[in-house]
Amino acid sequence: MTSEGEARLRISEIFGPTVQGEGRHIGQPTVFVRTGGCDQVCNWCDTLFAVLPEYRREWAAMPTGEVLAEVDRLAGHPVLVTLSGGNPALQPLGGLIAAGHERGHTFTLETQGTIAAEWFAALDSLTLSPKGPSSGRITRLAELEACLDAAGNGPVTTFKVVVFDEADYGYARELAANYPEYPFYLQVGNPEPACEPDPADLMARFRWLVERVTSDRWYAATVLPQLHVLAWGNQRGV
Repeated sequence: MTSEGEARLRISEIFGPTVQGEGRHIGQPTVFVRTGGCDQVCNWCDTLFAVLPEYRREWAAMPTGEVLAEVDRLAGHPVLVTLSGGNPALQPLGGLIAAGHERGHTFTLETQGTIAAEWFAALDSLTLSPKGPSSGRITRLAELEACLDAAGNGPVTTFKVVVFDEADYGYARELAANYPEYPFYLQVGNPEPACEPDPADLMARFRWLVERVTSDRWYAATVLPQLHVLAWGNQRGV
């Protein structure tokens, strides 16, 4: 039953428990809450079903309580909840985070850092993942600063940059120089998310990125593959 005034969230999918395949929580069991809608469309987006408006009919308008009930059903007891998208910063997720905390859940959010929300400060973990040149998008530092200001000292905040080529790598180095106080994760890009991935190609990209980081002695960076892609390919809901 929906409480009066309870927020409705545009949900693309809720699934898990599985393990987080990226960033600070890689390998950690989690339930994903993927919202629908985004303010950007990147060249290599691997979740177009949660981004493009033609998929809007597949997104459910779910009250906060129903979303949390589904998380509880899937997990069975307190779990890390990964808020993803699209861009989940578009959604009024503050009520979900507050109610979930009361039940012992923790919350991590990944967003490209284009939209700041007051409820960022209530998160346990925040990943800002601005998009490099290969995405076809432009990073506006003022938007990133607004996200950092909104988060304040609430969550553990990290950066994650997807790297496909030298231009992306240079972008990541420049971004890290602007924000030296934050941990940086570099993730190997998945070039054809609509097809079955080539593990050999992905690992070759990983080795190249490791060599770039170590040759530059950028020892503060953490280099990661997309673990879930290596394990399950480009399947949804894993």
